[in-house]
Amino acid sequence: METTKESVIQTWIFIIILALSFLLYSLFCYKVIGDAGQPTWDYRPVQDVPGESPYSMYQLLPYPQHVRGDKGE
Repeated sequence: METTKESVIQTWIFIIILALSFLLYSLFCYKVIGDAGQPTWDYRPVQDVPGESPYSMYQLLPYPQHVRGDKGE
């Protein structure tokens, strides 16, 4: 009976140590990697339609449809 009781105590000690290690690891990650709040940079929308984007590599056509021809037809 003595070995069974020792085995149960050792098992519970192991479970408690394992749970505490997970808790400490989680708290460490929360403190180190935690949410720092709203970022300071601006997420301006970048227009990605080639005729509207300032970063476009194509020339702006005079009519809304982006095809060459008489008035964008």
